[in-house]
Amino acid sequence: MEDSFVMSQLSRAGVQVRSRVRQGSTRVRAGFWPIIVVAVAASVSYGLSLQVLGHAYPFFAPVCVWICLGFTTDRSMRRVAELGIGVTVGVGLGELIVRAIGAGALQIGLVLALSALLARFIDRGALLTTQAGVQAIVIVGLPLASTGGGFGRWTDALIGAAVAFLVAAFTPGDLRRQPRRIGGEGLVELARTLEAVANGVRSGLPADREAALLRGRASEPALDEWQSVTREALENSRITANGRKYRAELVEIGRSAILVDRTMRTVRVIARRALSLPTGQAVEHLAVLLDDLAAAARELAEAVAAGKDTKSARAHILQIAASADPGALGSSDWQVQSLILILRSAIVDLHEASGASPEEARAALAPM
Repeated sequence: MEDSFVMSQLSRAGVQVRSRVRQGSTRVRAGFWPIIVVAVAASVSYGLSLQVLGHAYPFFAPVCVWICLGFTTDRSMRRVAELGIGVTVGVGLGELIVRAIGAGALQIGLVLALSALLARFIDRGALLTTQAGVQAIVIVGLPLASTGGGFGRWTDALIGAAVAFLVAAFTPGDLRRQPRRIGGEGLVELARTLEAVANGVRSGLPADREAALLRGRASEPALDEWQSVTREALENSRITANGRKYRAELVEIGRSAILVDRTMRTVRVIARRALSLPTGQAVEHLAVLLDDLAAAARELAEAVAAGKDTKSARAHILQIAASADPGALGSSDWQVQSLILILRSAIVDLHEASGASPEEARAALAPM
């Protein structure tokens, strides 16, 4: 019995170890080339400061490169610029404070306040402000780590930021990757909201209906992020080496993000009006439409996240549009009819988001 227990524990430990090894190997494969690139860039920045500027210990050049580029392929030009500016602002202000009034506890607080306020003035980016404060503290806190006369540490940081920016510009990853991933997540949020509204409509319970409305409101940041990330990718496509070839698809992703956001707004209107919807047989027709649209949204999410053809999701939405007929209900069910009329707008928007033209999306609706 005891031997059996020991063998069971050893087997479980073996499974965990193999799982950790597989996960670690996956992370190494994903990070191998980005890390090699940033290592070369760090060496280049150190060499430039050492040989060209004549600094004996150009510590901040490779540090700035590493901070800006990191170890992933997600090297947004805006993020790299924010970090580079933040490092140089912090180092520069730190140098000024040390040379003007020396180092100490009061100087640490002063340089942190000044660098953070200046960073907030320059840009809204949180990364810029954070790095400005951190680097300013490092400079004042370690004044003896000087790397040459004048503003040696500041020029080292400039060298590192410039090298990092050039590396990000000429070795960009796939600009579509993040908009696709976040787009998939946003569409899943839409699907969950549709499912929650359908559940609330069916059950008739106030708690279920209020929960659906709350879910719809809580999903807004995910869709806002989709639009924001896509806009950023479009900006990067103008200045990166291979960004132009992605531009047309990024424009389409941005259009889909706007249409899905519009769909979600319409669904929230339905969720709000469904709070006072009476129960009855007619609501089942509305609930089925909502569930079907949720399934189509999940199908579209998978296609968007994987960068695949959305033809299947488009065909699914086409079927839903053909069945969205408020006239199929009796005139006594006018409240459900009104919600189906509103839902038709959401169906059109989601149909367009899947790749249909506005004319095709409207023509697919059941005639009234």
